[in-house]
Amino acid sequence: MRARRMAAALGLLSLAACTSPPPKNRPPDTGRPPPAAAPAAADASFDWHPLVAAPFGTLLKDSPIRLHEVLLFHEEPHAPAENESKDCYAVDGTPPTFAGSPPDEYLLCFEHDRLDRIDVAVRIPAEDAARVFGRACAQWSGNAKPMPGADDACEGRDGDIAFSARLAAVPGEPTAELLMTLSDAAKTDAAKTDAAKTDVQPVPPRDPGAPPLAAP
Repeated sequence: MRARRMAAALGLLSLAACTSPPPKNRPPDTGRPPPAAAPAAADASFDWHPLVAAPFGTLLKDSPIRLHEVLLFHEEPHAPAENESKDCYAVDGTPPTFAGSPPDEYLLCFEHDRLDRIDVAVRIPAEDAARVFGRACAQWSGNAKPMPGADDACEGRDGDIAFSARLAAVPGEPTAELLMTLSDAAKTDAAKTDAAKTDVQPVPPRDPGAPPLAAP
């Protein structure tokens, strides 16, 4: 009788050993593969949304930040007439950070006293500018409709805001300039449509007295 009890006890101990929980430092086996590593977060310093200080169309007198007017000198002798009708202002104080530092230029341009465009210029190291700009463009286009362009240009729209960026070399300096323009997407689309219509050259009427055209 005693031998039977010893055998039963040994059997229970063996069963408990087989079903003991895993060590504390070892995750339980669920039969599923481990989750994939999360992708690297986007560089928040290139997020242009904080640059939009007020909705486009906001009246100058209703600007949420204090501004002072600046005079712009156009290098091109025949600057577009639309630029002549805009008044641009800089902020009183430090502008919003972009690409990791306060931009060299941050202008809010108004047309008929309503916010029409935001222009930003910031410098980045020239040796790494192309790679940085490419990554930034991919980030901007992630939530937007990308438009085809050159390697040093990036355009698209995100919601009701159109963005246009380009990379320009700074002669004699080890830096490149990242230029960003933000505007009302609906107005930008309308302007491009009007420009396309203007570029279409009408076919002049044929002189009735001219000889008939030869068949191709």
